[in-house]
Amino acid sequence: MGLILGLIIGGLAGWLAGQLMKGRGFGVLGNVLLGLVGGFLGSIVFRLVGLAATGIIGSLIMSTLGAVLLIYLVRKIKR
Repeated sequence: MGLILGLIIGGLAGWLAGQLMKGRGFGVLGNVLLGLVGGFLGSIVFRLVGLAATGIIGSLIMSTLGAVLLIYLVRKIKR
């Protein structure tokens, strides 16, 4: 059940990050991967700042912020 919930949160986080960054989207699989990697990146950033995300909403926020950061970094590298 945790894997399914992680995929759902990852997909939502990737979609939200795409909407926030005004991108054209990455497709369903791309959004899930972006959200999952964003969740990992977000957890690292949250720990460095001294914050902790708990629950589904906290995980969604953390993953979305991590995915936004990931999109930003990828766009900067592409230029």
